[in-house]
Amino acid sequence: MRRSPLYEEVAERLREFVDVQELRPGDRLMSERELAQRLGVSRTSVRQALTALRVGGLVEIRHGDGVYLLRSPEDVVPSLAEELLQTHAQLPAIMEVREALETQTARLAARRRSDADLDEMRLALREMATAIEEGEDGAEADQRFHGAITAASHNELLAGLMEQLADVIDQTRRASLSRPGRPPRSLKAHEQILQAIADHDEDGAARAMRDHLEVVADVAFVPRGETTEGGTG
Repeated sequence: MRRSPLYEEVAERLREFVDVQELRPGDRLMSERELAQRLGVSRTSVRQALTALRVGGLVEIRHGDGVYLLRSPEDVVPSLAEELLQTHAQLPAIMEVREALETQTARLAARRRSDADLDEMRLALREMATAIEEGEDGAEADQRFHGAITAASHNELLAGLMEQLADVIDQTRRASLSRPGRPPRSLKAHEQILQAIADHDEDGAARAMRDHLEVVADVAFVPRGETTEGGTG
């Protein structure tokens, strides 16, 4: 029987923590660092768990302000564990949709990008490199980079579709980046995508994005402790 991903276990512990502390909707949770210390897990695991709780409608993440409880755990139906398992089972389908959309955004970005668009992508990659050097997974900067590519496509409908899928895409991102050694490899793949976009190489940008997302899918779906050929092991 498949062992639940660590972030699911941490999410359940956070749910129990909310119950024990008798927190109510509107209350602010501890910081990621404090929660990680309280639960004895990494900040990356806490961050992934909070993202899962956000997808489940339990919390709201306000960037720069903190995490706030939206609903009491007993009000979440179906149970959080069931919802998370369902989301995990849907990851292959999510990755197929993500690949279809993001290879096209990369192609369009290579065709239409402005110098300002490139500056935003470069800034995101500098932030990701800094985060990795500091021992973080760089997930926020990763998200910013992909968002900058979507913006550079200058297609509002495509951007709207990506926004609707933002939460579930973030699940695949964090599942991949949680693997040992994965963040630096992801950064290198991003640099290849950026170079193709900067060169107005539409086919190269689409190919680099597709190759990147195929590795993300392979890594995200491998049970913890195993490796993929050419992956993180």
